[in-house]
Amino acid sequence: MKYRRLGRENDQVSIIGFGCMRLPIIDNEYSKIDEVEAKKQLRYAIDRGINYVDTAYPYHGGTSEAFVGRALKDGYREKVFLATKSPSWLINSREDLDKYLDIQLANLQTDHIDYYLLHALNKKYWDNYLKCDVFDFIEKALESGKIRNIGFSFHDEFSVFEEIINAYNWDFCQIQLNYFDEEYQAGLKGLHLAASKGIGVIIMEPLRGGRLAVVPDEISDIWNSYPEKHTAAGWALRYLWNKPEVRVILSGMNNLDHIDDNISEASLSESNMLTNQEVALIDKVKHLYKSRIKVDCTNCKYCMPCPNGVNIPGNFAVYNNASIFGDKEYHKKQYFNNMKPEELADMCIACGACEPQCPQNIEIIKELQNVAMYFK
Repeated sequence: MKYRRLGRENDQVSIIGFGCMRLPIIDNEYSKIDEVEAKKQLRYAIDRGINYVDTAYPYHGGTSEAFVGRALKDGYREKVFLATKSPSWLINSREDLDKYLDIQLANLQTDHIDYYLLHALNKKYWDNYLKCDVFDFIEKALESGKIRNIGFSFHDEFSVFEEIINAYNWDFCQIQLNYFDEEYQAGLKGLHLAASKGIGVIIMEPLRGGRLAVVPDEISDIWNSYPEKHTAAGWALRYLWNKPEVRVILSGMNNLDHIDDNISEASLSESNMLTNQEVALIDKVKHLYKSRIKVDCTNCKYCMPCPNGVNIPGNFAVYNNASIFGDKEYHKKQYFNNMKPEELADMCIACGACEPQCPQNIEIIKELQNVAMYFK
């Protein structure tokens, strides 16, 4: 495992972090974590050098933090840097900030959180945090030792990122970045701005919710044309590790093969390692993908649960895959066979509950109508 420095005490943090938002589940229910398998996987990763564990208040329907707390018993808590996030949508007062931090400490069965983030910041949440005296909370939480480092995760336009990054002496930040999304939200500009201020950057969605690990034949041909062989996921991770500004890449690993593959790639990765040929190779793949994707959904699930039971990211996943892979009939069968009738796009009643929650600002109602028409 390779490590890079992060935080106010220059912690040596593994360049791959274990994201606890896509853990193994039971009966295809997101809130029912398969604790035996998930615990096995998490400890397996830690035993092999991964020492950054990331969770959040809403992950797995609010069950992820408590699972992580249980999984890190038997000495594993002391082996990792633990990250979680303040639930921005639930903060309505200065008191709420302390309230939820204490709940999270109890969930995680720990007396401190190494890396604490204000979750999914956008203009609305940021302005609300300011009204709730967030800087006073930060200073007192740091002074008390309840948190060791303070940062934020981000989902909005670059101008908002610029405002937030300049408002406080942050220890780190977390942005969405991959070779497909270089100009999306904070993007490369945000990465470079944070680094110029000495702020460590953690990367989420390195595979666009797993999309960049799926390899249609045309893209497979491009990767295979290069003498040095890596998986599609490996190339996506190498693109990010090539950048010295990147401290940690979060991966939502949910099987042992993923863990092994990620650790193998991490062990071979360095800053500034890509050749000009390899940069051009990745760029070629990026442009092919961009020509195929219909809906810019990363499967973050912030839009869920739908009040009417529609599986919003599931609909978009099948729709996008049908476009990417060019096999409408196959994916039409998947669409009707793998989702319950109440989960299908045509069950959307346009209530509008989902759209304000979407970090990607997708016109979800309109796109669900498109999905319904496409698979009709």
